[in-house]
Amino acid sequence: MTTLFTNARLIDPEAQTDQGGWLLVSGGVISQAGTGAQPHADAIVDCGGKCLAPGIVDIGVKICEPGERHKESFRTAGLAAAAGGVTTMVTRPDTLPAIDTPEVLEFVTRRASEDSPVRIAPIAALTKKRAGREMVEIGFLRDAGAVAFSDGDAVATDTKVLSRAFTYARSLGALVIAHPQEPGLSKGAAATGGKFASLRGLPAVSPMAERMGLDRDIALVEMTGVKYHADQITTRRALPALERAKKNGFDVTAGTSIHHLTLNLLDVGDYRTFFKVKPPLRSENDRQAVIEAVASGLIDTISSFHTPQDEESKRLPFEEAASGAVGLETLLPAAMRLYHAGMLTLPQLFRAMSLNPSRRLGLPGGRLSAGAPADLVLFDPDTPFVLDRFKLLSKSKNTPFDGQKMEGRVLQTWVDGKQVFAA
Repeated sequence: MTTLFTNARLIDPEAQTDQGGWLLVSGGVISQAGTGAQPHADAIVDCGGKCLAPGIVDIGVKICEPGERHKESFRTAGLAAAAGGVTTMVTRPDTLPAIDTPEVLEFVTRRASEDSPVRIAPIAALTKKRAGREMVEIGFLRDAGAVAFSDGDAVATDTKVLSRAFTYARSLGALVIAHPQEPGLSKGAAATGGKFASLRGLPAVSPMAERMGLDRDIALVEMTGVKYHADQITTRRALPALERAKKNGFDVTAGTSIHHLTLNLLDVGDYRTFFKVKPPLRSENDRQAVIEAVASGLIDTISSFHTPQDEESKRLPFEEAASGAVGLETLLPAAMRLYHAGMLTLPQLFRAMSLNPSRRLGLPGGRLSAGAPADLVLFDPDTPFVLDRFKLLSKSKNTPFDGQKMEGRVLQTWVDGKQVFAA
């Protein structure tokens, strides 16, 4: 069966174009796209002049199976992803227990295939129990379907163990995703160091902790030659080190979170724990510098870093509250803030949210060209609304955007040409 998407505003991150046209899908795969005469098709979807783009590939989604299903399940996360235009969730290994054996990974992929309407690409732990003492069986986990290896925010303190893991990953061509932080300086921090944190009496960490962690990781990359991705670069102090690593020809990429692109440390206000994320929100100067790095391509990816937390873990004093925010359904409307402010174009946004994550992980999506899977999102970038967290499809409702005026609505989402969401 063929489906023709007509009267669409095609957002092509590969060609970096934003223009009217049509798209033909055959057998769940994009067969052609154009702006002129339209081909015949079995079914027609009139896009009404709205934006049609590749589905979002979201690196670093936490789904709390196994261990904390009361916070999020594959079904609720999958429904939230589809409603947010996310067609592939790249899931984190920081579950209970950690995804550090082929057996746990097999359980995760089986549950995902049964319950999630969108694709799942799992990340496995780099060390056993994410403890930084003994590396996992990287080869077996790759064979079981792991697309990358990471201990997440459990930053290893034993550099020798980390170097061995990097060396072994390099021998197998595996991608390592790391969280650049100096673990001693960042331990127990609830805010970014500066006047704001001091006035509010919050334990803080200097932005230099991110730079120091990145410097160590890049030195290990130079020593081992491993493929490396920094999950969150959030400070301007880290950008020169990242730029030097890329200029030196190292196989290094970097990402950032939508919260660090659209919020700053002043949003914490009177200890509002829904704004407590990891790493903590940064200064406005840092935010602007990171946006410019995304625009230039220095930072490659934008992700939601969806981290569900229940009410009990958030309704605590700021210092004691759990870090993290849900983001699957708010990633696109939050990104539209950057578009409407003239900071990033739609092709630039989808390069960072769809094309680059796909390329880095070796996935076929993120494109509107022939042969790509028909993972698509139709959205209106201009629809205004006020976010009500209780209407989110995630089990947990810990979003910093609750009650805020936003723009951008997902209208429909397709995976393999099959509709998985309609507003």
